[in-house]
Amino acid sequence: MPSNSQSGRISLVTGASRGIGYATALEIAKRGGTVIALARTVGGLEALDDEIRAAGGKAVLIPVDLQEQEQLSRLPAALQDRFGRLDGLVLNAGLLGPLTPVTDILGKEWHETFVVNLHANLALLQLLHPLLVKSDAVRVVGITSGAATKVKPFWGAYAASKAAFNALLKSYAAENVEREFKVNLLDPGPTATVMRADAMPGEDPNTITQPSEIAEWITDLLDTSTEKNGEIISYPRPWDAIAAQ
Repeated sequence: MPSNSQSGRISLVTGASRGIGYATALEIAKRGGTVIALARTVGGLEALDDEIRAAGGKAVLIPVDLQEQEQLSRLPAALQDRFGRLDGLVLNAGLLGPLTPVTDILGKEWHETFVVNLHANLALLQLLHPLLVKSDAVRVVGITSGAATKVKPFWGAYAASKAAFNALLKSYAAENVEREFKVNLLDPGPTATVMRADAMPGEDPNTITQPSEIAEWITDLLDTSTEKNGEIISYPRPWDAIAAQ
């Protein structure tokens, strides 16, 4: 994509203080877009802002806990006053949840996993939709996981929350098909993030995809030239092709 492909566009990224969200916010800014970066970790947001400014970009930092509905509810008015619309939305923030047998999942762990991976995203879609409809070319990307369909033992809470998230985004895509909305999901596969390290301790992060590579794909999907809608797009992984031979 051209280096200025996001020029004049305003995009919001959740989970922007590290990993895929951080890299995506930076990539959007490098392509000329204005980034609204959401995350709980203030230090990570400040580091992101430093990098974006060094690259000549613009960012608005919003420390927010996605589990706090009251904090989320303040977003629309603040964004309306400052920008008046929203062109792009990257629903990236996620919680791994407990890796444990289904019979051992605690109610609190189940609830927290679904609040972050599903309920908060529903709230954001509802709260930000009035701003999105003011854009002439809306692009929404949700970060999903192969765990939603290729369910493994002990991954029940995460897999269930991501499967529900997929259904939510696909429904939103279908409901807005008459508008200039393109809503897709991206499955990045094994990526060198903190979540991946928690799930796969001992794995060499240099042997899997880096967040910056995924960020390029996400930002391409935010481009106005994107025609895909309601799809789950899997980042190509060379080792999959090798294994299939």
